[in-house]
Amino acid sequence: MQRRGSTPGNERAEGAPSCPPRWHPPQLPFVKQHKPIGANGRRGSTHGKPSRTVIGGAFETWQPPVSDQFDLVFAATAWHWIDPELRYQRAWELLRPGGHLAFWTATHVIPEGGDPFFVEIQDVYEEIGEGIPAGTPLLRPGGIPDDRDEIERSGLFEDVVIRHFDWELSYSAEEYLRLLGTFSGHIAMQPWQRDRLYAEIRRRLAQRSNGRLRRHWGAVLHVARRADPTASS
Repeated sequence: MQRRGSTPGNERAEGAPSCPPRWHPPQLPFVKQHKPIGANGRRGSTHGKPSRTVIGGAFETWQPPVSDQFDLVFAATAWHWIDPELRYQRAWELLRPGGHLAFWTATHVIPEGGDPFFVEIQDVYEEIGEGIPAGTPLLRPGGIPDDRDEIERSGLFEDVVIRHFDWELSYSAEEYLRLLGTFSGHIAMQPWQRDRLYAEIRRRLAQRSNGRLRRHWGAVLHVARRADPTASS
């Protein structure tokens, strides 16, 4: 996000939302990133490193200085935590005219011929009371729902662009368990649930010749320009 009155592109900020009631991490900060400052003292030089300002506060309630407006509001795998009644209005208020909102989400997708481990391990999730609801479809690469309709319904953003990405990573048992330890659903589990699930993941992967699994990721990037009500009047 860029501060009003400065050269476009000088500043951006990333904000952390409040989180759902099952999971309460410490309050997370905003990060305002500036273009590098070179030896000549001018922003935008390739000779300097980006500077950052960390500001503690939740996106929904943070109040910037009156003079602050920004080029970009950006959220990575966090936009869905923010109240849909607030998020687009809040982003619109922080952006300068012509600024952009960009957010992306990443999740597990299962391609044709993908690793069967994730379907096979569902019996353990069911056993510990964390199973996928019946009838939930498997997400395929390129098939993650996007938020184009929601963005356009807000009436606050236009020129919406959607891009899908997918990739595959390989994990050992311990690498995969460290990944699961970053997911809010697994953080919220009772210790006995995690112990049972993690022990079974270790056991099953130990039976594979290479001891690894393949996890396919899918992501959807949304970019939209702040609408200017005066331009259409």
